[in-house]
Amino acid sequence: MVFKKLMASMGAGGASVETELHGTHTTPGGVVEGHVRIQGGKVDQRIEGLYVGFQAVVEVETQDGEQRRNVEFGRQQIGGEFELREGTTHDVQFRLPVPWETPLTTFRGVQLRGTTVGVRTELAIDRAIDKGDLDPVSVDAFPAQALILDAFGNLGFHFKAADLEQGHIRGVDQRLPFYQEIEFAPPQAYARGINEVELTFVSAEHATEVILEIDKKGGALSGGSDAIRRFTVDHGTAQQTDWNAYLHGWFQELGQRRGWF
Repeated sequence: MVFKKLMASMGAGGASVETELHGTHTTPGGVVEGHVRIQGGKVDQRIEGLYVGFQAVVEVETQDGEQRRNVEFGRQQIGGEFELREGTTHDVQFRLPVPWETPLTTFRGVQLRGTTVGVRTELAIDRAIDKGDLDPVSVDAFPAQALILDAFGNLGFHFKAADLEQGHIRGVDQRLPFYQEIEFAPPQAYARGINEVELTFVSAEHATEVILEIDKKGGALSGGSDAIRRFTVDHGTAQQTDWNAYLHGWFQELGQRRGWF
Protein backbone atom coordinates (compact mmCIF):
# COMPACT_ATOMS: atom_id res chain seq x y z
CA MET A 1 0.00 0.00 0.00
CA VAL A 2 2.84 2.39 0.84
CA PHE A 3 4.41 1.63 -2.55
CA LYS A 4 1.11 2.31 -4.32
CA LYS A 5 0.77 5.69 -2.57
CA LEU A 6 4.33 6.57 -3.51
CA MET A 7 3.70 5.69 -7.14
CA ALA A 8 0.40 7.61 -7.14
CA SER A 9 2.17 10.69 -5.81
CA MET A 10 4.53 10.41 -8.79
CA GLY A 11 1.62 10.16 -11.23
CA ALA A 12 1.51 6.40 -11.73
CA GLY A 13 -1.79 4.79 -10.80
CA GLY A 14 -3.15 8.01 -9.30
CA ALA A 15 -6.34 9.96 -9.98
CA SER A 16 -7.06 11.28 -13.49
CA VAL A 17 -9.17 14.19 -14.69
CA GLU A 18 -11.43 14.45 -17.73
CA THR A 19 -13.39 17.58 -18.64
CA GLU A 20 -16.34 17.69 -21.02
CA LEU A 21 -17.58 21.08 -22.20
CA HIS A 22 -21.28 21.37 -22.98
CA GLY A 23 -20.40 23.77 -25.79
CA THR A 24 -17.10 24.89 -27.31
CA HIS A 25 -18.30 28.23 -28.73
CA THR A 26 -18.65 31.35 -26.64
CA THR A 27 -18.12 35.14 -26.63
CA PRO A 28 -16.47 37.58 -24.22
CA GLY A 29 -18.92 38.16 -21.40
CA GLY A 30 -20.52 34.77 -21.97
CA VAL A 31 -20.33 31.52 -20.00
CA VAL A 32 -18.69 28.15 -20.63
CA GLU A 33 -20.46 25.21 -19.02
CA GLY A 34 -19.31 21.66 -18.52
CA HIS A 35 -18.54 18.94 -16.06
CA VAL A 36 -15.38 17.41 -14.66
CA ARG A 37 -15.00 13.71 -13.90
CA ILE A 38 -12.27 12.67 -11.48
CA GLN A 39 -11.42 9.00 -11.80
CA GLY A 40 -9.89 7.35 -8.77
CA GLY A 41 -6.66 5.45 -9.23
CA LYS A 42 -5.23 2.37 -7.54
CA VAL A 43 -5.11 3.94 -4.11
CA ASP A 44 -7.24 6.26 -1.95
CA GLN A 45 -6.19 9.89 -2.34
CA ARG A 46 -7.00 13.18 -0.64
CA ILE A 47 -8.25 15.74 -3.19
CA GLU A 48 -7.48 19.23 -1.94
CA GLY A 49 -9.18 21.29 -4.63
CA LEU A 50 -10.48 21.43 -8.19
CA TYR A 51 -10.00 24.48 -10.44
CA VAL A 52 -11.05 25.59 -13.90
CA GLY A 53 -9.94 28.64 -15.83
CA PHE A 54 -8.84 29.87 -19.22
CA GLN A 55 -5.41 29.60 -20.78
CA ALA A 56 -3.97 31.50 -23.74
CA VAL A 57 -0.63 31.53 -25.52
CA VAL A 58 0.96 34.97 -25.04
CA GLU A 59 4.06 36.49 -26.62
CA VAL A 60 6.47 37.75 -23.96
CA GLU A 61 9.50 39.97 -24.55
CA THR A 62 12.61 38.72 -22.74
CA GLN A 63 16.32 39.50 -22.82
CA ASP A 64 16.74 36.49 -25.10
CA GLY A 65 14.06 37.66 -27.52
CA GLU A 66 10.37 36.91 -27.86
CA GLN A 67 8.94 33.81 -26.24
CA ARG A 68 5.49 32.22 -26.20
CA ARG A 69 4.11 31.30 -22.79
CA ASN A 70 0.89 29.83 -21.45
CA VAL A 71 -0.96 32.39 -19.33
CA GLU A 72 -3.98 31.53 -17.19
CA PHE A 73 -6.85 33.92 -16.48
CA GLY A 74 -10.39 33.80 -15.10
CA ARG A 75 -9.48 30.91 -12.78
CA GLN A 76 -12.07 29.65 -10.28
CA GLN A 77 -12.22 26.93 -7.66
CA ILE A 78 -15.18 24.62 -8.24
CA GLY A 79 -14.51 21.88 -5.70
CA GLY A 80 -13.17 21.62 -2.16
CA GLU A 81 -11.40 18.88 -0.21
CA PHE A 82 -12.66 15.30 -0.20
CA GLU A 83 -11.41 11.74 -0.06
CA LEU A 84 -11.35 9.98 -3.43
CA ARG A 85 -11.60 6.24 -2.89
CA GLU A 86 -9.72 3.76 -5.04
CA GLY A 87 -11.45 3.17 -8.39
CA THR A 88 -14.39 5.52 -7.72
CA THR A 89 -15.50 8.55 -9.73
CA HIS A 90 -16.45 12.06 -8.67
CA ASP A 91 -18.37 14.44 -10.98
CA VAL A 92 -18.54 18.24 -10.67
CA GLN A 93 -20.65 20.59 -12.81
CA PHE A 94 -19.37 24.10 -13.49
CA ARG A 95 -20.28 27.44 -15.11
CA LEU A 96 -17.21 29.49 -15.96
CA PRO A 97 -17.77 33.18 -16.81
CA VAL A 98 -15.80 34.36 -19.85
CA PRO A 99 -13.92 37.60 -18.99
CA TRP A 100 -14.90 40.54 -21.18
CA GLU A 101 -11.27 40.99 -22.30
CA THR A 102 -10.94 37.39 -23.49
CA PRO A 103 -9.24 37.43 -26.93
CA LEU A 104 -11.16 36.38 -30.02
CA THR A 105 -10.20 33.17 -31.79
CA THR A 106 -12.79 33.18 -34.59
CA PHE A 107 -14.95 35.65 -36.50
CA ARG A 108 -17.82 34.72 -38.80
CA GLY A 109 -16.51 31.15 -38.75
CA VAL A 110 -12.96 32.13 -39.77
CA GLN A 111 -10.10 31.16 -37.47
CA LEU A 112 -8.00 34.13 -36.33
CA ARG A 113 -4.59 32.54 -36.83
CA GLY A 114 -2.21 33.23 -33.98
CA THR A 115 -4.69 33.11 -31.09
CA THR A 116 -5.56 30.02 -29.06
CA VAL A 117 -7.71 29.84 -25.93
CA GLY A 118 -8.66 26.80 -23.89
CA VAL A 119 -10.30 25.80 -20.62
CA ARG A 120 -7.71 24.46 -18.20
CA THR A 121 -8.75 22.02 -15.47
CA GLU A 122 -6.45 21.47 -12.52
CA LEU A 123 -6.66 19.02 -9.64
CA ALA A 124 -4.77 19.68 -6.42
CA ILE A 125 -3.50 16.48 -4.82
CA ASP A 126 -1.01 16.14 -1.97
CA ARG A 127 -0.43 19.91 -1.75
CA ALA A 128 0.46 20.20 -5.42
CA ILE A 129 -1.49 20.93 -8.61
CA ASP A 130 -0.26 18.00 -10.63
CA LYS A 131 -3.18 16.80 -12.71
CA GLY A 132 -4.67 18.81 -15.54
CA ASP A 133 -6.70 18.86 -18.70
CA LEU A 134 -6.94 21.48 -21.49
CA ASP A 135 -9.95 21.79 -23.79
CA PRO A 136 -9.91 24.34 -26.65
CA VAL A 137 -12.77 26.81 -27.03
CA SER A 138 -13.77 29.12 -29.87
CA VAL A 139 -14.30 32.73 -28.81
CA ASP A 140 -16.30 34.78 -31.31
CA ALA A 141 -17.02 38.52 -31.31
CA PHE A 142 -20.09 39.83 -29.52
CA PRO A 143 -22.33 42.25 -31.49
CA ALA A 144 -20.51 45.53 -30.75
CA GLN A 145 -17.13 44.03 -31.67
CA ALA A 146 -18.60 42.42 -34.78
CA LEU A 147 -19.75 45.82 -36.04
CA ILE A 148 -16.16 47.12 -36.00
CA LEU A 149 -14.74 43.98 -37.59
CA ASP A 150 -17.43 44.03 -40.28
CA ALA A 151 -16.58 47.66 -41.04
CA PHE A 152 -12.96 46.72 -41.71
CA GLY A 153 -14.12 44.02 -44.10
CA ASN A 154 -16.57 46.36 -45.81
CA LEU A 155 -13.77 48.87 -46.41
CA GLY A 156 -11.68 46.20 -48.10
CA PHE A 157 -9.20 45.38 -45.33
CA HIS A 158 -7.98 41.78 -45.17
CA PHE A 159 -7.17 39.85 -42.01
CA LYS A 160 -3.45 39.01 -41.75
CA ALA A 161 -2.83 37.55 -38.30
CA ALA A 162 -3.53 37.96 -34.61
CA ASP A 163 -1.39 37.62 -31.52
CA LEU A 164 -1.44 38.23 -27.79
CA GLU A 165 1.09 40.63 -26.28
CA GLN A 166 2.04 40.69 -22.63
CA GLY A 167 1.64 44.09 -20.99
CA HIS A 168 -0.85 46.90 -20.45
CA ILE A 169 -1.94 49.69 -22.78
CA ARG A 170 -1.29 53.05 -21.18
CA GLY A 171 -4.40 54.93 -20.16
CA VAL A 172 -6.75 51.97 -20.63
CA ASP A 173 -8.65 50.26 -17.80
CA GLN A 174 -7.27 46.83 -18.68
CA ARG A 175 -7.75 43.86 -16.33
CA LEU A 176 -5.87 41.02 -18.04
CA PRO A 177 -2.04 40.99 -18.16
CA PHE A 178 -2.08 40.85 -21.97
CA TYR A 179 -3.98 42.25 -24.95
CA GLN A 180 -4.82 41.05 -28.44
CA GLU A 181 -3.66 42.67 -31.67
CA ILE A 182 -5.67 41.82 -34.80
CA GLU A 183 -3.69 42.78 -37.90
CA PHE A 184 -5.25 43.89 -41.18
CA ALA A 185 -3.68 44.52 -44.57
CA PRO A 186 -5.06 47.68 -46.23
CA PRO A 187 -7.04 47.83 -49.49
CA GLN A 188 -5.51 49.50 -52.54
CA ALA A 189 -7.06 52.83 -51.61
CA TYR A 190 -4.89 53.05 -48.48
CA ALA A 191 -1.95 50.88 -49.51
CA ARG A 192 0.25 53.80 -50.57
CA GLY A 193 0.85 54.92 -47.02
CA ILE A 194 -0.26 52.06 -44.75
CA ASN A 195 1.51 48.75 -44.28
CA GLU A 196 -1.02 47.36 -41.81
CA VAL A 197 -3.53 48.35 -39.15
CA GLU A 198 -3.55 46.72 -35.72
CA LEU A 199 -6.88 46.55 -33.91
CA THR A 200 -7.21 45.97 -30.17
CA PHE A 201 -10.41 45.54 -28.15
CA VAL A 202 -10.40 46.14 -24.40
CA SER A 203 -13.96 45.35 -23.38
CA ALA A 204 -16.02 45.66 -20.23
CA GLU A 205 -19.67 44.90 -19.53
CA HIS A 206 -21.16 48.06 -21.03
CA ALA A 207 -18.52 49.42 -23.41
CA THR A 208 -15.46 48.50 -25.45
CA GLU A 209 -12.34 50.60 -25.84
CA VAL A 210 -11.06 50.32 -29.42
CA ILE A 211 -7.40 51.06 -30.18
CA LEU A 212 -6.25 51.36 -33.80
CA GLU A 213 -2.56 51.60 -34.57
CA ILE A 214 -1.19 52.21 -38.04
CA ASP A 215 2.11 50.79 -39.23
CA LYS A 216 3.16 53.26 -41.92
CA LYS A 217 5.14 52.15 -44.92
CA GLY A 218 8.81 52.95 -45.03
CA GLY A 219 9.32 53.68 -41.33
CA ALA A 220 8.85 52.72 -37.73
CA LEU A 221 5.48 52.99 -36.04
CA SER A 222 4.78 56.62 -35.26
CA GLY A 223 3.73 57.63 -31.78
CA GLY A 224 1.89 60.69 -33.11
CA SER A 225 -1.82 61.12 -32.60
CA ASP A 226 -2.43 60.81 -36.34
CA ALA A 227 -1.19 57.19 -36.30
CA ILE A 228 -3.18 56.02 -33.28
CA ARG A 229 -6.94 56.22 -32.85
CA ARG A 230 -8.81 55.38 -29.67
CA PHE A 231 -12.56 55.51 -29.23
CA THR A 232 -15.22 53.92 -27.04
CA VAL A 233 -18.09 51.82 -28.35
CA ASP A 234 -21.17 51.73 -26.11
CA HIS A 235 -22.66 48.26 -26.34
CA GLY A 236 -26.23 49.52 -26.04
CA THR A 237 -26.02 52.13 -28.80
CA ALA A 238 -23.32 50.69 -31.10
CA GLN A 239 -25.79 49.98 -33.91
CA GLN A 240 -26.70 53.67 -34.14
CA THR A 241 -23.29 54.54 -35.63
CA ASP A 242 -22.25 54.00 -39.25
CA TRP A 243 -18.86 52.45 -38.51
CA ASN A 244 -17.99 52.13 -42.20
CA ALA A 245 -18.26 55.91 -42.54
CA TYR A 246 -16.53 56.55 -39.20
CA LEU A 247 -13.44 54.51 -40.08
CA HIS A 248 -13.35 55.64 -43.70
CA GLY A 249 -13.49 59.26 -42.56
CA TRP A 250 -10.53 58.80 -40.26
CA PHE A 251 -8.43 57.03 -42.89
CA GLN A 252 -9.31 59.75 -45.42
CA GLU A 253 -8.37 62.52 -43.00
CA LEU A 254 -5.12 60.77 -42.09
CA GLY A 255 -4.26 60.12 -45.72
CA GLN A 256 -4.86 63.71 -46.75
CA ARG A 257 -2.60 65.02 -44.01
CA ARG A 258 0.10 62.55 -44.99
CA GLY A 259 -0.29 63.10 -48.72
CA TRP A 260 -1.21 59.48 -49.49
CA PHE A 261 -4.09 60.39 -51.78
